[in-house]
Order: sequence, then C-alpha cells, then structure tokens
Amino acid sequence: MGGHPNASTILEVKNFLHYYENLPIHQRPAMQNANWTVGKVAQRCGVKVSTLHFYEQKGLIYSWRNAGNQRRYKPDVLRRVSVIKAAQKMGISLAAIKEAFANLPDRRTPTMKDWEKLSSAWQAELNGRIAYLRRLRDSLTGCIGCGCLSMKNCPIYNQHDKLAAEGSGPVILERGA
Repeated sequence: MGGHPNASTILEVKNFLHYYENLPIHQRPAMQNANWTVGKVAQRCGVKVSTLHFYEQKGLIYSWRNAGNQRRYKPDVLRRVSVIKAAQKMGISLAAIKEAFANLPDRRTPTMKDWEKLSSAWQAELNGRIAYLRRLRDSLTGCIGCGCLSMKNCPIYNQHDKLAAEGSGPVILERGA
C-alpha cells in the first residue's frame, strides 16, 4: 500500500521474466522497447559508465543508438552485467566470459539454466585457484622455489639451482597447479 500505482509486484516481474525467457527470440519485443540509458544501467548495476562502454567494446554487452545517437539498453543487460561481475569475482577472465557468452544463441542474455552451466564449468577453475591459494598460504614463511637461494632451509639451496630447469618463478609452489 502507498506504492506507485503502476508498480509491479515481485510475482508479476517473475512471471514476466519466465514468459519472456520462454519466447522464441523473434517473438520478443523489439529493440525500440529498450530505453535504459547508460547512466541508469550503470547506477543499477553499481558500475561506472566507462565500465559499460568497456564491456560493450569487448563484445560482452550490446546497446543500440536512438535518433539522438545516445546508447540505449534492453533491461536484460542488467543480468548480463551481473553475470560478468559474479564471474570476475570468481577470477574468471573477461576473455573466458566472452567465450561463454559466445555459446549462447542470438547473443541472448544468460538464463538461469545458462548460469548454472556457466558457473559449473567455472567451478573447476575456481577449485584449482583455491588449491593454489592454500598452497601459497601454507608456504609463505618457507621456500617457494624461486631460486633466490637466500633461505637456510631452502630445499633448492644448492650451488647450481637445479630447479631452474623446471621453469622460472616459484617452481615448488607451481608444481601442484
């Protein structure tokens, strides 16, 4: 009560989204129904306008131009930006996000089922990153195999730095990666 007379309830929005996602692409409302300004999208997503421009330049989101040559977005760009932000928080690169989006038909925004597939695919990468961080945490006070030969209890403390043959950087730490 006391809300805006044209405001939608959460149930109405959920029902619309379910209806919209199940429509074939060619039956969805036309682009001219997309009237979100770049400022409105940035504010709603919690990102800078320049971030949206960057995502668009990288092919992660799409807009169209109105008669005044101003960017306009469809409301589902909010979900795309949210997926990008969630994936980035997991450490997924923008290139990997773009590759995942490229597998969606007609450049559509990921649905809930798509997100489940994307996040499952990224889970193994995230688990590997977590394992690496645990090894890093557990070896911070000891030798990580960088070849500096400065620690008394370094397992690679030798005159010829034999681990150099295995690669550069912290080779002991990288072994389990």
